[in-house]
Amino acid sequence: MLIRAREAAGFDLFSLQLDAAPAEIAALGATDWRSANVYQLATRVMALDLVITVDTMVAHLAGALGRPVWTLLPADCDWRWMERRSDSPWYPSMRLFRQRQAGEWQEALDDVIAELMHWQ
Repeated sequence: MLIRAREAAGFDLFSLQLDAAPAEIAALGATDWRSANVYQLATRVMALDLVITVDTMVAHLAGALGRPVWTLLPADCDWRWMERRSDSPWYPSMRLFRQRQAGEWQEALDDVIAELMHWQ
């Protein structure tokens, strides 16, 4: 489904994930942009128009750098993300997409894809 959104919206995917399997990156049609250190990762994040990630160091780095970042959160996320919010008081450039039910990511991913189709 992400591949269809990518083709329809005409955007490029880049993998920032360390130790990602090359086959997984190729299946997404993404460019392998793994980083050896935080400085390199920050440089690469700064070059992107949008970062889409789960709650990892990449989400916090993109938010701290003021880059647009969409963060997918599990239903039982850390208390710092608060409840029933789609924004973050910690990172004004961050948008939150939440799991509605533990273990079920499809609705949150559908929300990301729908927003991505209209994002500029």
